[in-house]
Amino acid sequence: MSWLRAAGRRLRRAGVFLRRDKKAAAGSVILLLLLIVAIFPSWFTPDDPAAEIYTPGIGLSWAHPLGTTSFGQDVFSQVIAGTRQSVFIALIVGLLSTILSVVIGVSAAYLGGWIDDVLSMFTDVVLVIPTFPLIIVITAYLKNASFWLMVMVLVFTGWSYGARQLRVQALSLRNRDYLLAARARGESALYVIFVELLPPMTSLIVANFLGAALYAVLAASGLQFVGLGNINAQSWGTMLYWAQNNEALATGLPLWALAPGIAIAVLGSALALLNYAFDEVANPALRPVSRRKVRALS
Repeated sequence: MSWLRAAGRRLRRAGVFLRRDKKAAAGSVILLLLLIVAIFPSWFTPDDPAAEIYTPGIGLSWAHPLGTTSFGQDVFSQVIAGTRQSVFIALIVGLLSTILSVVIGVSAAYLGGWIDDVLSMFTDVVLVIPTFPLIIVITAYLKNASFWLMVMVLVFTGWSYGARQLRVQALSLRNRDYLLAARARGESALYVIFVELLPPMTSLIVANFLGAALYAVLAASGLQFVGLGNINAQSWGTMLYWAQNNEALATGLPLWALAPGIAIAVLGSALALLNYAFDEVANPALRPVSRRKVRALS
């Protein structure tokens, strides 16, 4: 079970990296806190987020830390409840997009020939299509997209860039000595891909996952803000939709609009910090130069 030992070593190295890299550590802590809120929102929600039982338009108070909406709903409860859908969309879209990117990109590079030509052409076609207009057209046609329908649309439009990156990386590794030795030993293609080819690409795969998750957060929030998602679902994007439709800023209820916007920015920042950190692992040229090296060069 050498591959299990190798996986364990990589997990330990990842843990050390997350503790030592400040960007990775900060992003991990923020993402972990948001994930806990998303899994157990009832622990942090003082009220039913959909209940219209309070005085409309209340400002900051101990009972309502972020005030109430013009419908009499508690804004803080809505922000907490909206964490679940926003975080889950990011993670699910990021995971499915990454799997699709790995399957298409690595298969194209490893198998080569006409399979590479077909998969590369398909990737290029999806890559050059203007993404956000395509998402708007699809969701507008389908009307009030459900959670899983939105996930599928975002996955379809979000995998191509990662597939292109992974294909290039796999092409650079395909003819390395250890891969040629594995093929010479008669190892199967699946063994070569999963045991020999993918482990050196782990940091790039993780970076692609984080990039796809960040894209999903912003795209889903944008769709819900313009009313193309399920406007009755609890999410940060739908909060922005109702705040904009009821002129929250003009009627003296800025926190109704600012709170979900800040929450989206916090989640996006956590994913971006982790993405930058793993980019530095994948690309040594991006790593910061230590002060000692700078003094030696000066």
